[in-house]
Formats: sequence, structure tokens, C-alpha cells
Amino acid sequence: MIKTEAAYQKALKRLREDKDMIEKQKQTLEEMKLTSEQVERALAPSISFHEQLKEEVVYYERIKRGEFDPIINLHELGKMLIAYRIYIGLTQQELANRLDVSAAQVSRDERNEYYGATLERLQQVMEALQMTSKTEIQTEELLLS
Repeated sequence: MIKTEAAYQKALKRLREDKDMIEKQKQTLEEMKLTSEQVERALAPSISFHEQLKEEVVYYERIKRGEFDPIINLHELGKMLIAYRIYIGLTQQELANRLDVSAAQVSRDERNEYYGATLERLQQVMEALQMTSKTEIQTEELLLS
């Protein structure tokens, strides 16, 4: 997951570079008289990585616009906290200042998507982000219909 504007810019640059590299690899493989199936198989790992990075860029751009998916379970809460921080334009350092912790601590928390954080800690982060949440409990039957 892209968590900073610098990482986003780096990802955009990498996407452009990867696209050019894949095209050059394709030309080289075709010049070697490989079949289209062999070329496709050889390029599959590079294309897969490229597509994954593209998905991360699209997700980052969505959250920058404030387009959030609903949280279906609490395992997704950490990712949402990071997304919301990005949306409001707060850096990890600024969040750290609000929480009175080091930027390294915020970086570690976000790297782990707040996995293992206490409810108290999650609430502190939400308050620092001036974020509120609404919880709706649904039974399995409602989720399946």
C-alpha cells in the first residue's frame, strides 16, 4: 500500500519505467523468434508486478479523492486509518506530533496496518485524525442476501 506522496511519485515513475522495459523485453523476445505464447509466458511475472503496482496507484488516487470502501470487518480498520490520513493530507510526521510519538512509531504502525494495536490506541489515532466512525452490526444472513 502506498502511504506517502513521495512513494506515490516513485510508483508513478516506476510504472512508466516498467512499461518501457516490458515493451523492450517483448521486442527482444519476438526478435528471438519465440512464439506469442512463449513471449507471453516470459513476460507474465513483469506484467503481473506492473499490474499490482498500478492497482496500488489507483487505490492511492481514490483515497486522495475521498473515495473509501466500507469497512466489512475490523481487520480493515488499520488500512482505513492510513487511507484517511492520506485523504486529509496529513503526513506521518504530523500524525506523530498529534499523538506525541515518534514518526518512526507511526511508520511502524502503518507498515503493520495497525495490526495488534489496542482499541485505545486506535481511538487515539482516530481522534488525532478528527475522524469518527459508525458501526453497524449485521448477521451472517443479512450479509449473504
